Amino acid sequence: MTERLVDLGWLRIFMEVGRSGSLSAAASALGLTQPAVSYQIRRIEGQMGVALFRRQHRGVELSPEGQRLFGIVEKAVGGVDGLVRSFRVEAERPSVRLRTDYAFSALWLIPRMHAFRLLHPEVDIQIVATQRLDRGAPESGDIAVFFGTRDEFGAAATLLLPEKVVPICTRGFAERHGPFADPAQLARATLVHLDSETPSPWFDWESYLSSFGIVRDAYAGQGDLRFNTYSLVVQAALSEQGVAIGWMGLVDTLLAARTLVTAGPMLEAPARGYWLLPSAAPSPHAERLAEWLLAEAAAEQSSSIPPSGR
Repeated sequence: MTERLVDLGWLRIFMEVGRSGSLSAAASALGLTQPAVSYQIRRIEGQMGVALFRRQHRGVELSPEGQRLFGIVEKAVGGVDGLVRSFRVEAERPSVRLRTDYAFSALWLIPRMHAFRLLHPEVDIQIVATQRLDRGAPESGDIAVFFGTRDEFGAAATLLLPEKVVPICTRGFAERHGPFADPAQLARATLVHLDSETPSPWFDWESYLSSFGIVRDAYAGQGDLRFNTYSLVVQAALSEQGVAIGWMGLVDTLLAARTLVTAGPMLEAPARGYWLLPSAAPSPHAERLAEWLLAEAAAEQSSSIPPSGR
């Protein structure tokens, strides 16, 4: 075991005495008595075997050995104080937790998050994405964005993105396997599916095609692909693996850049979509994030016109 030569509890006492040149002033700054400070100085001098101060008629001054030690102690104590202050600032820094699913966080939220951070750089954002959402009310100070219907979330929820879908694929896939001028032609194409609960809580290929009176055998031998996350569905469409259902709001930037094109008519389900669910006791910072989300979604819907691949 390494021998501890000096008890480190005296560091701040020594520094205050050296800085003020007065035992009484150091005692007052530290909330101690003058005798207690004097005792600690004598004790450390005894441990070190050198005089750290020269006693004068009025106060004390550092000895050469004390000056050398003071330079080290001042840096050490100052560094510790600075670190503690940073800990406190981090602990007091406002933060908001947003719970949502993988698709909304990856395809809608993350590409826009920089805009909120420019407006509110003082707020830390924690995004909690999950495939299986707990649809209960968010914890105090949190907000959530869930997919579903008004009946599921109640009057406190605000519709952020109503469900609007359109078939999507690359222009190259449409040229090789299209044209898709009629929805019936989609039934003969390779389709990319998003696995979901039964029945599906959103448009899937079965409900999309049935809206046009089209019945397609789920095992029609077209080499369909199925994924359990929407990000993979979009990636498969980008890789020209088939036609996917595109949710407006999630694929807008890809359509605007013409990385993907539409391959059929749009369908809407106004009562369904992504809902913003506030906390029962929201913080001012959570309210700012909620207001920003609503403004961004409203601006996007007013300017969103998907380009056609036909």
